[in-house]
Order: sequence, then C-alpha cells, then structure tokens
Amino acid sequence: MAKTSTARVEKAYKLAHEQFAELGVNTDAALKALGKISISLHCWQGDDLAGFSGGRLAGSGLAATGNYPGRARNGDEMRADIDKAFSLVGGRHRVNLHSIYAETDDPFLERDEIAPKHFSRWIDWARKNKLGLDFNGTFFAHPNASSGMTLSHSDKGIRQFWVDHAIACREVAAAMGKALGSPCVHNVWIPDGMKDVPADRLAPRERLKDSLDRAFARKIDRRLVVDALEGKLFGIGSESYVVGSHEFYLGYAVTNNKLMTIDTGHYHPTESPADKISAVLLFVEEILLHVSRGIRWDSDHVVVLDDELKALAAELVRGEFLNCVHIGLDYFDASINRVAAWTIGLRSMQKALLTALLEPARARSAESDGDFTSRLALQEENKTLPWSAVWDYFCQTNDVPVAQGWLAEVKRYEKDVLAKRD
Repeated sequence: MAKTSTARVEKAYKLAHEQFAELGVNTDAALKALGKISISLHCWQGDDLAGFSGGRLAGSGLAATGNYPGRARNGDEMRADIDKAFSLVGGRHRVNLHSIYAETDDPFLERDEIAPKHFSRWIDWARKNKLGLDFNGTFFAHPNASSGMTLSHSDKGIRQFWVDHAIACREVAAAMGKALGSPCVHNVWIPDGMKDVPADRLAPRERLKDSLDRAFARKIDRRLVVDALEGKLFGIGSESYVVGSHEFYLGYAVTNNKLMTIDTGHYHPTESPADKISAVLLFVEEILLHVSRGIRWDSDHVVVLDDELKALAAELVRGEFLNCVHIGLDYFDASINRVAAWTIGLRSMQKALLTALLEPARARSAESDGDFTSRLALQEENKTLPWSAVWDYFCQTNDVPVAQGWLAEVKRYEKDVLAKRD
C-alpha cells in the first residue's frame, strides 16, 4: 500500500476512534476481539464439491452451477488456492473438509474405508500454517445414496455402510484434533427425504436415530472431536419430507449432548436463524453455524454483508456467544472466481462481526428501561457510524489489502495460476 493511502487510513481511523469513544465504544478492543475470531473456510468452494475421488462420485448429490475456469483438481492446487484466500483476509482461521477430499493412491477407496492417513497431507499443511481443521462425512454422490436415503435407508446393508462411514469420519476428526491441538468439529448432514408426501414419517426417523446411536457409540474426548448435527427444511428430491429435520436433530442434540448445526440457508425464508441461537443455547453447550446466503430456494450463494448476516453477527456479540458458537462458511458458486468467492465471504463475515463489536450499548440500555422509541431510533442511527474506517484499519494492521485492493491480487493469481489449469 502506498504511504499516502496508509496515512489516509490511519487518519480516518483516528477520527472514527474518537467518534466511537464518545458513544462508549473502544475500537481498539473491538479490533483485538475480531482478530481472535476464527472462521472455518469450507474447502468445497474451491472445486465445486467434486472431491478427489477419481470419478467415483455417482448417484444423488449436490450441484454447483457455473463453469468458471480454474477449479482446483487436487489437494496441492486447493491448498494453494486456500493459502491465497487467507493471504487476503486478516486473522487466523480454520479449514473445513469433506471426506471426499481424501488423498489416496486408490481411486476406488470406499467411504467406509477412509482413515487418518488419507488426510495426512492436510494435517501437515494445517500444522505448518497454524490452522485448525473441521470435518464432514459425505453422505451423497454415491451409489448407496442413489435412492435419496442413507442413515435412514430401509436396507440394513446400505444403512450399515453409512454408519461405518460416520464411524470412520469420527476417527479422522479425532486424529485431526489430536495432531493440531484444537477440537475438530465433525458435522453430520444427510440428504435423506422424499419428494412426495410419505405414508410413514416415523419409521425413517427411528432408523436414523438408531444409526446415529451406533455411529456415536464410541466416546471420544471433546478436546479432540465435537459432533454436530445439521438439519434442513427441504432439498431437491426431498421437498415434502426431510428425515433429519431441525426438530429431530435438536431433540437428538439435547438428549445426547451434541452440537446443533444452524445453516442459515436451511430454513423457511420467513424464519430468522439469528433468533434461534439464544433459544438453542439454553439447551445445548455449543452451536455450529454454517453461514450461507439463500436466494428463493437455493441456499448456497456467496455470503455478502446483508441484513441477515449483520443480524446473525449482532446476536453472537450481544448474547456473548462467541465462545460457544463455531462459525463456518458453506456455499459453492462456480459462476465466479472461486478464490474471490472465498475472499468475499470471509471478509463479509468479518465485517458483520466488526459492526456488531462496534455497536454502542445505548439501544440495549433503552430497551432495558422500557424506552422502545429510543431503541428503534438509536438502532437506525447506529447504522451510519463510521465502522468502515475501522475495517480498513483492521486490514492495514493485518497486512492484507484495504478496500477492493484484494481484487487485483486475485486477478493476478487467476492470470498466473488458475488460467493455466485445464
């Protein structure tokens, strides 16, 4: 950054610092707090959720739309792309992997055969870069998922296959947590459901409960692994019935001391995921957030700084939930530069958290006094406070590009690296 730009950022920050101080907000403390918040970056944005399974993917699955050039084709390319994205974002973060990102010489390695050794290169890379790792089983895009059912399948053999996959995933997650000295969040999401109205809603849920009981039978130290369960409102092919609904998993999480995963794109458009956080945390110890952006029925658009994201961040800060909520991103857009998609989402999540950390307490004080007129007025006035000057200073002091400066770096990376991939 040029010296004149550096001076401008520092001058703007000084003025903002003074203005926030008048409202009782310490911007230095907010920046320190923001720098300590780790966000788990989802690897699947880098390759459109294709994985490294050598063409083994088949059956029902998830679809990324678009064909922008430069998709990562192997672990080395994906790690390089993630390194580039992290170089454009302040703070130290985590990486979230799916089981299909195993690196093995056997292209036909089955899901129930994965082991820590197949993720050794990811672990070595994370250790070198002082990153944490999180993990997900991949219960889709496989012949045994072609019916749309996995852990709730009526066939015992298929159901056992997926139980064994979940058990193997927990072992991989435990190895990651042990090697990196940071608990690995192991998340379970399955596509199980029906396109049309079912005649029996109970039986699949009974089978799912039994499968989960068996998958979680081995007790693993929570300092190594924390298990999370992710529900959904509906999906393609499960419009009428989802076995693992929000209510099902909430009940299971409360009963079995598991994390509840709240994916911001998995609810009805009129529901507020932010509103669910305080309600759920009264009954479970921790929550996993998968931050996405839903547009109509599609929940996997790149995260941007919209009102829903700001409401989510505000709830985390106001409720003092940052120590019991794991924040992860979850989207895949193949219509734009994938490194840019990561960068936009990460920076947007951080911006939302910063606006929350900089929120003056006046509106909350007015609410506690029963002055709802002042609460509304102050909430609106807070929206125009100069938080962007504090954001620019955060970027500058973390030695990452200020404002849109990161885009030029992504364009250079695209020309020098991504464009050369077949």
